[in-house]
Amino acid sequence: MPPAPLPPPSQPWPLPQLHLRIDDLEHEGCDILLGAINPKTALREAVLASFNWLYTPDTVPRTVSQILLVLRPMDGVAFTFGTQSHKEIHFSLDYIKRSAKRARDEIMGVLVHEVVHCYQHNGLDTCPGGLVEGIADFVRLHEGLAPPHWKKTGGDKWDAGYDKTAYFLDWIENRYGDGTIRELNGWMKDKEYDHQVFKELTGRPVHKLWTIYCKSLENGETTDNIDTPEDTYPISTPSP
Repeated sequence: MPPAPLPPPSQPWPLPQLHLRIDDLEHEGCDILLGAINPKTALREAVLASFNWLYTPDTVPRTVSQILLVLRPMDGVAFTFGTQSHKEIHFSLDYIKRSAKRARDEIMGVLVHEVVHCYQHNGLDTCPGGLVEGIADFVRLHEGLAPPHWKKTGGDKWDAGYDKTAYFLDWIENRYGDGTIRELNGWMKDKEYDHQVFKELTGRPVHKLWTIYCKSLENGETTDNIDTPEDTYPISTPSP
């Protein structure tokens, strides 16, 4: 699914300097990655994906001046850390080796997810971790990079994270309009996280949204056929 159209930028997207460090050139995962992608192009595409889905040209953060991608043998998949201006993404060469059968899509999917962590707002560090990870996978999902094992599932927790939360956010985006998750991210820029944000954006508290979403999964319904006039509330609906 292509990103929603954005207005012409009043200034160019603030692309950071991109750097690469390879800790083991002899590792098979290194050969796989370099054979599947161009690191510079892939990182640039991941940055633009984050911009397109979470910001407008006028709201995008301009503090990140450098992203360093480190390829090294390690457990796990990848992680991101850094300062406001300098970010580091560490990506496991061992994982890349294990993902050889679908190398390009998996590498790009992980890079998009991690680059989102370089830019997304997190409610001044108060946002639930599951929502942070869900937003990152929401962008990955909308870039067409969902891996085959991802499934839409319900359950007790809407903020379990990753693909589970990503599909829930996707449902919200489809139901309440393009840019809803962009607004959710923007809401968390300068204030601590509060579940109330979902009611402000959709007219419904998040637990009610989750209940409707889970029911739609059980019934095999789509976004287009679950709303009725009685089920649609304006954003300004006050709390009871």
